[in-house]
Amino acid sequence: MSASAVSVTPDAVRASLKQCMDPEVPISIVDMGLVYGIDVTDGNDVSIKMTMTTKGCPLHETLVSDVTRFAKKVPGVNNVDVEIVWDPPWSMDLLSAEAKETLRGMGSLTNMATPAPIDYATAMPQGVGNLVTQEDGSMVLANEHDQGFMVNQAIVDFWRSCNGQRKITDLVEVFAQQTGLQRGQVEKEVMQLVKQLADGGLLVMLSSSPTPSSQSPPPPGAQAPTGAAAPKDDAGN
Repeated sequence: MSASAVSVTPDAVRASLKQCMDPEVPISIVDMGLVYGIDVTDGNDVSIKMTMTTKGCPLHETLVSDVTRFAKKVPGVNNVDVEIVWDPPWSMDLLSAEAKETLRGMGSLTNMATPAPIDYATAMPQGVGNLVTQEDGSMVLANEHDQGFMVNQAIVDFWRSCNGQRKITDLVEVFAQQTGLQRGQVEKEVMQLVKQLADGGLLVMLSSSPTPSSQSPPPPGAQAPTGAAAPKDDAGN
């Protein structure tokens, strides 16, 4: 059957977008409640109406690019148009039950012990866990508890840059270079990513002045990173 003979449905596009992660949180844009509407023409052109969590999000273009790419994964899709709207404004009430459960699960990973607060002045995040690329090309970061979180390339690049040798201020600069944005535009996003990845068991916090009392231990059950080894990807590299 030729591509032109394939009948594309909004449900098929939505199912593909379930693999598209929010650039700041390891939850799909569908479960985040960011997708407001999907229309498909007779010619299989797709129009997607969606929002973002904040108007000032500097990763606007990254998200639009990801949404377009995942929509085009659906067989038969031709052109894709993504419209960002702000009415109605996004709120936590739009999260799916699955997304709320994921957020609760990320917070509960460290419930076995009271986690120390992150010292953003001295912390040097070290990525832990593994990156797994699935058959459909989607990416999952798996922590030491074998819990997986679907992510996009921006999150993977950031996780890989956390090598235990960079302070968070340095990671802001790295992330700005990776995204082509200014430091001031990404500082908030970096802080959020550090906390969310740490809550998910995908980062441990080393100290820029490590001492037996100041270095934060890895999560229970995790092996302490040695040296400044980068986190492994699905190929073990």
